Amino acid sequence: MNVKTTAKHVIDGMPKNVTMDDVIHALYVASKFDRGEQEIKAGKGISDEDARIRLKKWQK
Repeated sequence: MNVKTTAKHVIDGMPKNVTMDDVIHALYVASKFDRGEQEIKAGKGISDEDARIRLKKWQK
């Protein structure tokens, strides 16, 4: 999906009484998810187990 189509899809899926901050946040989150999916498809992701290990180290 191109950027305009994604933005329209996100906005159209929101309730009518949203604020501009709500729209901006939803677009930001959608953008980050799209980027993450692209990185995973490109082989740049890490395994679930590696993520858990990194998180445990970070939580100390």
